[in-house]
Order: sequence, then structure tokens, then C-alpha cells
Amino acid sequence: MSAPPKTRPAELATRAIAGAAMIAVAIGALWLGGVAFWILCSAVGLGVLREWGMLAGVELAQRRIMLFGLSVPLAIMSPWAAGPDFFALGLIGAAAFFIVIISRDPVRAAGLVYAGLPVLALLLIRDQPRGFLFGLWTLSLVWMCDMGAYFVGRLIGGPRLAPAISPNKTWAGLVGGVVAASLLAALLHAGFGLPWRLTLATPLLAIASQGGDLFESWLKRRAGVKDSGTILPGHGGLLDRLDGLVPVAPLAAFLVMLPQIRGMMA
Repeated sequence: MSAPPKTRPAELATRAIAGAAMIAVAIGALWLGGVAFWILCSAVGLGVLREWGMLAGVELAQRRIMLFGLSVPLAIMSPWAAGPDFFALGLIGAAAFFIVIISRDPVRAAGLVYAGLPVLALLLIRDQPRGFLFGLWTLSLVWMCDMGAYFVGRLIGGPRLAPAISPNKTWAGLVGGVVAASLLAALLHAGFGLPWRLTLATPLLAIASQGGDLFESWLKRRAGVKDSGTILPGHGGLLDRLDGLVPVAPLAAFLVMLPQIRGMMA
């Protein structure tokens, strides 16, 4: 069984520089919160939906209708409007229903949920009293999982995780990603008081992140393309970098808001 292909030094440097720039922009917007974070999340959500439509083979005019459908709940999530709440969640569902009715294509409607739900989740997390810490935990566990899986997978190699979907991903990479994310969560717990429920849930969220990565690989294989786009130098498209965050963000939001949910149910 051959080892995963090696990345050329120039390509690795490009990936590292672009990755560092993206992390800096994300952390900066997260720190500012409010309008800045909403603008970033909304722009990314629309970009993700555009790439979903391209992978699904949706023609340009229909992709524009999909983007318009998502823009309504995104606008409602703005700090100038209702903000992130359960009303926005209902609007995402309504937008998806609207798209499936006019297109008779559930794949297009699923794209709205796929792109819109993580945006709502991230905005909800940031809107909490310790939102910066919780948001940093959510984003960084995905980053650390990606980096741990990438480097450990190439260092050790070994059996493939899902060869029919993504031949380069290995079980060693999965373990490396989970360990890296868990170590980061432990540091955030020790240094900044990250709650135990979030710290202990991190390994499971890291696995969910890898699952999101595999799902996006399946979408690309189904579409017959290597990358979801070309917008990010050395990385491909937005989906190529955010695939792990899509399932993690809603799960993280649920865990962050668990005390409030329990209070509502009491």
C-alpha cells in the first residue's frame, strides 16, 4: 500500500501562507464580533452555497436563485435586524422549502441548509457572553484537526480511512487530528477556563470534522473534480477548507447553549 503523495515545498509554502492569512482574518473578525463577524460569515456562507451548486451541476441562473434564497435569512441574522435566533433558523428552513418547491430538486434545498446552518451556529456562539472563547474553540479545533490529520497522515501513512472516497486519508491521520484538537481544547481549558463539557466533547467533534471532510470528498468525486473551487491559493475552494466546520459548528452551538436549553426545558 503506497504512501500518500508528497506535497512539493513550494506548494506547501503557498498553503501555509494562505492558511495563516485565513486564520488571521477569521480570528480578527471573531474578536471584533458584531457586524464584522456577520459580514465574514455571510460572505463565506454564500461562497459555500455557490460551490455546492457548482458541484451539483446547477446552472448559473438557478445558482443565483439559491443565493437569493439564502440571502434573506442571512440578512435577518444581521446585528441591524433580528440577529441570530430561532427565527433565523425557521427562515433557513423556509428558504430551503422555497427552493425545493420551485426547482423540484432536494439537492439544491439541502445546499441552503448546508451553507446556512453553520453560519447561524457561529453567530449564535459569538453572541454568547464568552463568545470569543467559544468561537475560538469551535474554529481552532477544526484547524488543529486538519493540521494534525495532514501531517500525521503523511508522516505515518498506513491503512486508508475511506479509499473509495478519499484515497489519501488514513486512520493514522484521523487519530492525529483528534489528538491535536483534544490537546488544544485541554490548553484552552487550563489557560482560559473552557468548560468541561466542551473540552470533553472535542474528540467527538474532531471526528465529526473528519466526517465533514469525507462528505465533501464524496461530493467532489461525484462531480468529477479535484477541488470545489479555485478561490484560495494552494487550498482550492471554500468548501475544501470549511468542510469540517459545517458539521462541527451546529454541534458546538448546541453544546455552548446547552445550559440555556436546559433552562428553557425546566
